[in-house]
Amino acid sequence: MAQQDKTVTVTLAGIARLAGVGRAAVSNWRRRHDDFPSPVGGTDASPQFSLDMIEEWLRRHGKGGNSVGGWERLWPRIEDLGDRDRMGLVIASVGFRLSGAVAPAELTASGLTDQERVLVDEALRLAKHEDGEGGFRFLLGRWLGTHVRQIATTPTPLADLMAEVAQQVRGGEDVRLVVDPACGTGGLLVAAARRWATDGPMKLVGHDTDPALAHLAAARLALEVDGANHEVLVADTLREDPLKRADADVVLCNPPANERDWGHAELATDQRWRFGQPPRTESELAWVQHILSLLGPDGAAVVLLPPAVASRRAGRRIRAGLVRAGAVRMVAALPAGAAQPYGVGLHLWVLCSPAGKRSSASVLFVDAAECRHTPSSGRGQTVDWDSVRDRVLGGLKGGTPEGTTLVPQLDLLGDETDLTPARQLPATAAATAADLRRSWAAFDAALLALRDSSQALRALTAVRDPGDRRDVSVAELEQTGAVTLAVGASLPAETVRRGPRPDDAVPVLTPLMVGEAQAEQQWMTSEDAELLHQQGKVTLTAFGDVVVVGAAQGYDAWVETKGTTVLGPHLYRLRVDPERLDPFFLAACLRVRSNARRAGTHASLSSRIDVRRLRALRLPLDEQRRLGEVHRQLVEFEESASELGSVGQALREVLTGLLAGGALAVE
Repeated sequence: MAQQDKTVTVTLAGIARLAGVGRAAVSNWRRRHDDFPSPVGGTDASPQFSLDMIEEWLRRHGKGGNSVGGWERLWPRIEDLGDRDRMGLVIASVGFRLSGAVAPAELTASGLTDQERVLVDEALRLAKHEDGEGGFRFLLGRWLGTHVRQIATTPTPLADLMAEVAQQVRGGEDVRLVVDPACGTGGLLVAAARRWATDGPMKLVGHDTDPALAHLAAARLALEVDGANHEVLVADTLREDPLKRADADVVLCNPPANERDWGHAELATDQRWRFGQPPRTESELAWVQHILSLLGPDGAAVVLLPPAVASRRAGRRIRAGLVRAGAVRMVAALPAGAAQPYGVGLHLWVLCSPAGKRSSASVLFVDAAECRHTPSSGRGQTVDWDSVRDRVLGGLKGGTPEGTTLVPQLDLLGDETDLTPARQLPATAAATAADLRRSWAAFDAALLALRDSSQALRALTAVRDPGDRRDVSVAELEQTGAVTLAVGASLPAETVRRGPRPDDAVPVLTPLMVGEAQAEQQWMTSEDAELLHQQGKVTLTAFGDVVVVGAAQGYDAWVETKGTTVLGPHLYRLRVDPERLDPFFLAACLRVRSNARRAGTHASLSSRIDVRRLRALRLPLDEQRRLGEVHRQLVEFEESASELGSVGQALREVLTGLLAGGALAVE
């Protein structure tokens, strides 16, 4: 076996994966174990360690080394090649060898270095004992993750949706040829195989200018696709057009965006530009016309494009020509996060051959940009693919789901020919007369509640010289037994439910949910909460407990008045001795922002609050109770003011909607 010339290195994240633990655990090992290997490279912020030394240390200390698969151990050796393309070619060679397909010359033994051949041989030996196809997917996923900023892929849910849209447009007719002229690693071709390979003989054809991507796509198809002939070529399909006229039944494509060097000058007289030569800045419209040239008379194409393609002024004449010819069947706006770049809401264009029976005298517009939901983790939002699918396919089937409209060609052939879905949806009255009456009634009730809650507070005055007021820390209160402090904990995922909460369930609170009225409800069954409480795994609140958020961002303190709640991490429960402390008085003292700043670990939004360092005034119990009652009134005032703001905003939206819809009478 050929020996490697240099030490294979691994990062802290790689060590965590090898050991099957989190990165924080690896950092703890470095601090606690004097014999933890020293870095052999990298920087202080991102040190690199010898893989051999790390593996030996993990085995010696029994740190999960035996639980990690061989593919996880092989990946750092492939990653240590350092070159993106060479890494990709090694993984592609593994795929070809596992599938038994004939590999291109550059992936055979003569085209690989000694070190690369060693890695391929190790992968094949692994495949005899572990899942080979799963190992190939693992290596491909790691490679794509390492180079995520350089390589754009089509996520599986979107690829499946694009194939399903094409199937719906074709009306169930047989599919014999599927083409992707910018196939990348072949995700759309694999989705096509999942959709049609079992229906009869079918051929999959892909092109890509990047040899590494093309070879990976070919290996992936050879390994993962049964029942379909496939061919992947390394080609600049815009310049070379290797298929000429393909007569494809379906074209699925996620073409490169915002290219400048796509062949504008040398392709000036190309016959594919039936609707006009694309400007240099409109490479996407060059792809659109190229894709149309690949379609057979009854073919359909689904293309993923940036939203600017629908409205950029430079492309208006080509868009008008496409619409006039009936080539544009649908434009659908997707939510941000559907595909790279994840911060942009991309568009799906459905195209049909202008000469075919599927050309349309109108264009379907679907706005699914708001189809998002809060995930179970409670952090951020993700694409609600079920809602996107229902809107898109519902519109194609002739229905009228929310966010869809059918616009005739003539209505689109104006100065701009703007094909942005949101700009084509008809404006409708946002409310009715009944909504207006209900909104005014809610506003009047909230205004009255605010006025009532403010009356008692108006009599309060400020003392010019409060005198020498002494305070006491929570730590001192805890030492004297006036307060019992308990910390919220991470909750077992299998016990936390999400969605509408039953009446007998116990709500779960995390710092991310504090102050978020629209946050997804989380809860536990009362049986789970009680059992975990007895085992000391959760912290439960009771009426009169003071709850403190232990993070600078979202810091707050309040008295629990609504019953039992399960506290998540970074939340604290202070249970007071009612004969020595008034909970409302304590919450008022702790809630002051300056108090939190003094008790913070450092001055940033990620600062943690040392709750024991928070301070409260030292006062007699009678005075505490009087001031506690004032704080109770302040809380009611705050809630009333917040409610008035909410109903005021709702009233504004109703009035604005009536005005915009022409349904507001002005005397």
